[in-house]
Amino acid sequence: MIPPHPRVDLAGIVVDLMDERAAIDALVNRPADGNPLAVISANLDHIVQFGHGGRWRRTLGDSLHPTHTDADGQSRPLEWLTLLDGAPLVAQADRLTGASWPRLAGSDLVGPLLDAAEKAGLSVGFLGGSYLIQRLLSRRLIATRPGLVIAGMWSPDRSELADEQSSLKLAEDIAAAAPELLIVGLGKPRQELWISKYGPATGAAVLLAFGAVVDFLADAIQRAPAVASDHGLEWAWRLAREPRRLAKRYLLDDPPGLVQLRRHSSLLSADAAVSPPPSVGRTIGPPRRPHPSSGTGHDPALAAVPHHGRSGQFAALGRPVDVAVLVVTYNNEDHLGALISSLRQEAHALRIRVVIADNDSTDGTLAELNRHPDILQVQTGGNLGYAAGVNAARRKAGETEAILVLNPDLEVLPGAISAMLAVLRSGEADVVVPRIVDGEGNLTPSLRREPSLGTVFGDALFGGHWPQRPAVLAEQDSAPESYQFGHEVDWATGAAVMTSADVDRRIGAWDERFFLYSEETDYFRRARESGARIWYEPAATVAHAENGSGSSVQLQALMAVNRVRYIRKHHTDVTAEVFRCGVVLHEMLRSFNRDHRRTLAIVADEARWDALPGPSATRYPAKVLGGFPAGSVIIPAHNEAAVIGRTLDSLEPVLRTGRVEVIVVCNGCTDNTAALAAAVPGVQVIEAPVASKTAALNAGDRVATQWPRVYLDADTVLSPTALRRVLETLSESPVLAARPAFRYDDSGATWPVRAYYRARRRLASTQQALWGAGVFALSREGHERLGSFPDVTADDYFVDRLFSDEEKTVVPTPPVPVQTPRETRSLLNVLTRNIRGPAEQRSAPAPADATPQGPPFHSDAAGPAPRQTAVGRTADTPADAAVSSASSTAWELFRSIRGPRSAVDALSYSGLAATPRLARLRPAGAGAPSAPIAWERDDSSRRPEGLPR
Repeated sequence: MIPPHPRVDLAGIVVDLMDERAAIDALVNRPADGNPLAVISANLDHIVQFGHGGRWRRTLGDSLHPTHTDADGQSRPLEWLTLLDGAPLVAQADRLTGASWPRLAGSDLVGPLLDAAEKAGLSVGFLGGSYLIQRLLSRRLIATRPGLVIAGMWSPDRSELADEQSSLKLAEDIAAAAPELLIVGLGKPRQELWISKYGPATGAAVLLAFGAVVDFLADAIQRAPAVASDHGLEWAWRLAREPRRLAKRYLLDDPPGLVQLRRHSSLLSADAAVSPPPSVGRTIGPPRRPHPSSGTGHDPALAAVPHHGRSGQFAALGRPVDVAVLVVTYNNEDHLGALISSLRQEAHALRIRVVIADNDSTDGTLAELNRHPDILQVQTGGNLGYAAGVNAARRKAGETEAILVLNPDLEVLPGAISAMLAVLRSGEADVVVPRIVDGEGNLTPSLRREPSLGTVFGDALFGGHWPQRPAVLAEQDSAPESYQFGHEVDWATGAAVMTSADVDRRIGAWDERFFLYSEETDYFRRARESGARIWYEPAATVAHAENGSGSSVQLQALMAVNRVRYIRKHHTDVTAEVFRCGVVLHEMLRSFNRDHRRTLAIVADEARWDALPGPSATRYPAKVLGGFPAGSVIIPAHNEAAVIGRTLDSLEPVLRTGRVEVIVVCNGCTDNTAALAAAVPGVQVIEAPVASKTAALNAGDRVATQWPRVYLDADTVLSPTALRRVLETLSESPVLAARPAFRYDDSGATWPVRAYYRARRRLASTQQALWGAGVFALSREGHERLGSFPDVTADDYFVDRLFSDEEKTVVPTPPVPVQTPRETRSLLNVLTRNIRGPAEQRSAPAPADATPQGPPFHSDAAGPAPRQTAVGRTADTPADAAVSSASSTAWELFRSIRGPRSAVDALSYSGLAATPRLARLRPAGAGAPSAPIAWERDDSSRRPEGLPR
């Protein structure tokens, strides 16, 4: 053990404060039979690389797996000694301790160290530098230190150091030469990482990460003048001599380290001085090749839990497993066989359950799955997107230690799942991603940095050029070392992700608003925000065939658009708009390519985003109906003979399951709506004499027996897939109220109507509220808060105000088509009615059990003015509420303007919305009797030519 000495924590790096004599003694007197000692001379660059917030934080220290075992079986894990180097670090250490400490740069320390080694008869090896430099060094050492025992010199190139087997062979060659001191000059961070992973296998007692010291010893590089070194200006001298090589390091990478050094430094207590450095994590790497004298290569850290079942078989639901593998398929017949075969190989050592959620495949995917009865299949009922498929499979994962999400076009290489699980079991990480190679075995860059304004503009300007540019300008991590050594990452492509089951529950469901692309970026971000650590494990490898999701201009545009949507979710509007400009710039600079031109047109015109790929209903309803969740559907109908047939036709497959009751309440009908509804088998029909929608809803509630309950307008077509997703969400999650996604169908409408609804699509408040879709649903607990529907004009608006954002949700489903008015006059009628509805609620929001009188209400595509309030809170007066709502909508409308077209749409929206408000302000003639309130109903969308095909 190294004698006790003061230690300081400098930005996450624990530095040992010693003078030169103490350091030399600690190195030369290191016992050969003790644990190998790794020595670092820490400067500002080391802080940036390995300190707080650095890319390689927590990667140095005691190894997770024993890597050196002597002849009698004793393991020899690395110990670390970090010495003080760099003027900023010296100044900070002096400030913290109140004492003066010398710089112990490797280039200054190596001379006295070699002198001491020569005197003690220790053998020395040199790793690093070119062959020519080593020959010069050898001659110089013979001339200046003839008694020094040189065990050997090794000059591997970068390709050897980046290869696992070549590095292991190099370590064995060094071990055969038996150096006691090994000076490693491979450059930072490669030398520290190489020592951490392969150093113990070299057999050296002391390994010194001393950078360019080989070049200095050989006089190949001139040292800085003493005056520069004494005044902390050695960096400036080196920058002046090698500006192309060192400009990035000294001018871009290192300055942030000064900030970290000031913010995150402290003097450690005396107890900490003799304990392992708290800032140093354990390196997690692959099972190492044992030292030649170690005998067996068995690694107990990677030993799997004994398999309790037939070898190569997958565990059934109801049994605890080590790993639940979740796969989402969509027309993946060609790839599934290889994936399943590779998973069966892993199942020889681990208990694995495989759950595959199919997104309405139309090729031979289902036939291939049916060949494997031990795979649990989940039919999602449509092409709902990757995130929705993952969530469907998550619900069937059962009792498991870890969850592994895999793309269907992967092949898991032997031992990959065991290696990832070992990382989780070590407690060093909560989420693990593997190394990914292509079908030819070539590395696929898969590691990413958190998207930012810097990365989006850097990628736009440079693309694949200048891959080693500063991290702030590149989202993809292209450094070769990043893929050779395990370390913490921001996120990685979602082709393969293992998460501990407990942490997965803490993170929650994958965000289904991202149909495809960016869903993994969001999942990893939420993982980090929950406190989870994400680890890249190179010992685990998967082969990715890629293109399993297909490729098209629409998918390329969706990828670009979802990047913007991701930023909008997690950042301010200003940041999101600047980021969108970066995405537009990326496509614009590549617009010589036709696909990029098309993507540019879509990204620049937000009105076209709704046409991008999204959830779609299955063409085979039978896939959706198995195990359909229970629930009730209540349909208020007032003279809806023109539309009730198609609404019930969409529910007819669900009625056949016997799991859902459908109740049609005909309120004040004078046509044959009741007869048409009664003709559909399984539909309950109730006739109420009063033409009131809220009375009809309460009447339906009184006879309904099941939960959750869906309240559906008579002219709204709800697919079985959308109904199922809403019922499952309310049954399996804590939310109290929900609605499906919807889209406006403005086919056949006049230009002002289309412009109005284009503007509405851009208002965020219309996308997250419960109203506007013609359908919403409540759980039993949610309905208890409601009680009964009060006498109000806008029932869905009233319900929306009862719940906070956390208590309600919009379920990503195949969108419900909402038919807009076809005529401008009809739209004005609807807007007139919608002004009255919220005003009524602000003045009298309390639920009422009394049967209301007055005209019937029909919720349609326009919806009330977007306004969110706290649960149970109303404005002081209707006038105050109207002003607040109007100003909020105006500001939101202004922020939605992205260009000339959206500006024209916003003006059209404002003009149409203001017209009925101005009409209400006109005073009635003196002495004129009050006219009865007319029911402003949109009949233009109910005419046969207005119905959607």
